Amino acid sequence: MTKAKPTRSPAVRKRIPLTRERIEIEALALIDEEGIDAFSTRKLGARLECEAMSIYHYFPSKAHILDALVDRVLGSMPIPDKNLSPAQRLRAFVHSWRVFALRHPRFYQWITLHRGNSATGIRFLNEILTCFYDAGLPPEQATRGFLILGYYMTGALLDESSGYANGPSSLSPLPDEVLERDYPQLALVGRMATAEHFGEVFERGFAALLREFKLE
Repeated sequence: MTKAKPTRSPAVRKRIPLTRERIEIEALALIDEEGIDAFSTRKLGARLECEAMSIYHYFPSKAHILDALVDRVLGSMPIPDKNLSPAQRLRAFVHSWRVFALRHPRFYQWITLHRGNSATGIRFLNEILTCFYDAGLPPEQATRGFLILGYYMTGALLDESSGYANGPSSLSPLPDEVLERDYPQLALVGRMATAEHFGEVFERGFAALLREFKLE
């Protein structure tokens, strides 16, 4: 008589422990995929395979999660060596921020409007501002340089990461052939506002800012 083979019980899937870090990582990934407007603790819970109430044990609300993501991003930005020149340090900050914006365009749209006024955010902003003071600029000029850099980075990277060409459009846009015929100079701008030219235009704009404040 043939012995019956023992049946194997189905493998039990091991649940990954829930931690603050895992919640933050998956929250950022969810925003990357669906955008900030579609982000919710319910969707995040489904992604983490847990109830939304489990997330509230770590973060009392969606706003607390977003705050944590701001700190996570700003706290992970590398701080340049103080032995570098102010211009070199600013360049390092700018390049790190650009990498982040292009890697996480949907979260970048939101973080640009955040005041960055947590302890982590203030430390990060102060590191950038200090570069202008270390260049020997008086307070008013250092402040102006800091503000202008913020304006430049916000506009340039929103354009590059989210795409001006993908923004809201008129219901009756001027046909391309009419634009080429009647406004050839604007048509050229449109042709150059593409990914292949973004890097060069960005670098030229940043270099012009450094020259304006005599940092290079």
